[in-house]
Amino acid sequence: MEQNQLDQTPAPVIRKVSLTTATFIVSGSMIGSGIFIVSADMSRVLGSPFLLILAWGITGVMTLIAALSYGELAGMFPKSGGQYQYLKESYGQMVAFLFGWAMFAVIQSGTIAAVAVAFAKFTGVLVPSLGPDNILADLGFVRISAAQLLAIASLFVLTWLNTRGLQTGAFIQNVLTTLKALSLGLLIILGLLIFRNPEIAAQNFGNFFSNIKSTESLGLIGICSAIGVAMVGSLFSSDAWNNVTFIAGEIENPKRNVPLALALGVIGVTVLYMLANFAYLSVLPFWGDATGAGVLEKGIQHATQDRVGTAALTAMLGLGGGVLMAVIIMISTFGCNNGLVLSGSRLYQSMATDGLFFDKMKDLNANGVPAFALWVQFAWCAVLCLSGKYGDLLDYVMFAVMLFYILTVWGIFILRKKRPEIERPYKAFGYPFLPALYILLAALFTINLLFTKPQFTVPGLVIVGLGFPLYFWARGRK
Repeated sequence: MEQNQLDQTPAPVIRKVSLTTATFIVSGSMIGSGIFIVSADMSRVLGSPFLLILAWGITGVMTLIAALSYGELAGMFPKSGGQYQYLKESYGQMVAFLFGWAMFAVIQSGTIAAVAVAFAKFTGVLVPSLGPDNILADLGFVRISAAQLLAIASLFVLTWLNTRGLQTGAFIQNVLTTLKALSLGLLIILGLLIFRNPEIAAQNFGNFFSNIKSTESLGLIGICSAIGVAMVGSLFSSDAWNNVTFIAGEIENPKRNVPLALALGVIGVTVLYMLANFAYLSVLPFWGDATGAGVLEKGIQHATQDRVGTAALTAMLGLGGGVLMAVIIMISTFGCNNGLVLSGSRLYQSMATDGLFFDKMKDLNANGVPAFALWVQFAWCAVLCLSGKYGDLLDYVMFAVMLFYILTVWGIFILRKKRPEIERPYKAFGYPFLPALYILLAALFTINLLFTKPQFTVPGLVIVGLGFPLYFWARGRK
């Protein structure tokens, strides 16, 4: 009996993750497929190049403020589980459990599934037989395509690799994040410096402020609402920066390196995203025709299947550009999911340590990683992949995740009064004004989404609400 108890005790943590790798986890988890896709839908919603850039700019500012605010919490509680720990210290176990439950049910798993589906979709560009149009089975309530199975297979590979040890997952993250940052940089250099189309650039930037939804038809509130709807895409593309906090307990000098990694990673990705959108506007017309024959006729608004990145490289390099973009997004999404898979399991491990999840989730395998948690995460993500609805998963994720971001940032104010004695190696930049500004903007976003997309946000609330009976069941079991 004593031996069994000993076997179930987590092994001592050996800090192996450097500042560089932690930064790569931040940036690598953020850069997936979104930056290459979502600008098309955002352009249709907003109707103006200026509003498109403004929406991305607001997203960047909000993400940076949140990351800098999390830095204070990360320095105070440098433990594995990250945001789960911050919420537990601020509000108690119930709110922390609701976050962990929402992460497992929707936020983390939904993001992993959505990114995996995107990986499979772009693999289908190179190998059509693996694409979403190849339906392998129609069960009535669900149609299973080759792309869905490929998405699940990619997650299986990543999960298995991460069971081999933290160093293996970290090495893969470093390599793939470097490759996709260079790839995104290549697209930016080609678009802004080498293949910039003077006529198209003049058309887009010469009419930069035109076609803005007029205040006569919608009013300022209507414009702000449209920006809020459009920002679902940009916020999704900029999400998952907080994943590095989940492995804080395995990072070297976490009180210093976690806040620094958050700041460096978010700033780097935000700059790349802004430049990428300027590159799109330099080679593709903003306005287009859905029935257009080519990428220039369709423009950014009506890029085929919303693949703006593919359209941009096709405009620059011809058909070979589309193939190159497919490869870039395959690398990007695969690397993004590696960071998400690696980090998410540590959150569930922390919950299990508190007695709020399956006991085996806290166990480490011979390689010192929570293998059981990794495989449970894989199983649920595979179920979500079968839904095959990238857009639906996106909307479910963003509403739920913003609610918990708001609570976490508000936790800084609570802990300043509740726990003033705790050492704070890093203090939230611009406190109290910038954290308060983030809470205001994020609250307006979630309220707007609740009214404009209730078909997605209400089910998201219901899923979070299911955590209440589950929490009391877990407490009773404990």
